[in-house]
Amino acid sequence: MFHHEALLYDGSAGFLSGTLPFIQDGLERGDAVLVAVADERIELLRDALGPSDVEFADVTELGRNPARIIPAWTDFLARRGRPARGVGEPVWPGRRGAELVETQLHEALLNVAFEHAPDFQLLCPYDSSTLDDAVLHEARCSHPFVNAQPSRAYRENQLEPFEAPLAPPPAHARVLGFELDSLADVRRLTAEFAAGLERVDDLVLAVAEAAANSVRHGGGRGILRIWRTADAVICDIRDRGHIDDPLAGRRAPDAEQLGGRGLWIANRVCDLVQVRPGAVRLHMRAN
Repeated sequence: MFHHEALLYDGSAGFLSGTLPFIQDGLERGDAVLVAVADERIELLRDALGPSDVEFADVTELGRNPARIIPAWTDFLARRGRPARGVGEPVWPGRRGAELVETQLHEALLNVAFEHAPDFQLLCPYDSSTLDDAVLHEARCSHPFVNAQPSRAYRENQLEPFEAPLAPPPAHARVLGFELDSLADVRRLTAEFAAGLERVDDLVLAVAEAAANSVRHGGGRGILRIWRTADAVICDIRDRGHIDDPLAGRRAPDAEQLGGRGLWIANRVCDLVQVRPGAVRLHMRAN
């Protein structure tokens, strides 16, 4: 069965003392092991382990958009089989605002995505010396186990964060209603707001896919609200549809599947994608 545990540690020494026995035990048992942490933590583990069969990934790149992490674990399990172990540290001090919210939602959705996965153990380190108490509390809510003990704060309804609505767009956001014959206007407005970004075409593609989903599945029309912040362009799309799959955009579409690629594409090209019932919000950083 799936074992999902938070490790609350203190600094580099606490990180090593908490993760190293877990990894070494897995290697001794012949488990496949993937470690997704920041580069400096990877170097600590490599020095301590020496030559090994452990796979490493820089989580600050892999998990820049947290919605890409579940597909990475899914791919790892498909490639390496089971039993398997993972160490994943998706929350670090630089995470804040919407990015932190989505990372915490990701941690909750791991329990949904791998609920029936046999022989998969995932250890999620949290540095208690640098993270806020509220972040550590949320870790206790989303992990059935904390430091090898059952978590008394564990939230039985792991979909609760997905069901909470997004904060409303700011009053100064540009608003565009659209339907099938005005999807070109969606692309033009997005390109206008994204002018100067390195990945203008990526954002236009993602917004166009989300708007097309509104036309197909949201009653034939939708509303785009778009605005800029100091470091990003944000596009919010609302319609009369209801996205009730919390893992939408986190499962790779089948090769022969005709539709259902919009949110998957958006997560591939955007820095952050927030999906809630009736709403999709896409973020693209300015750098």
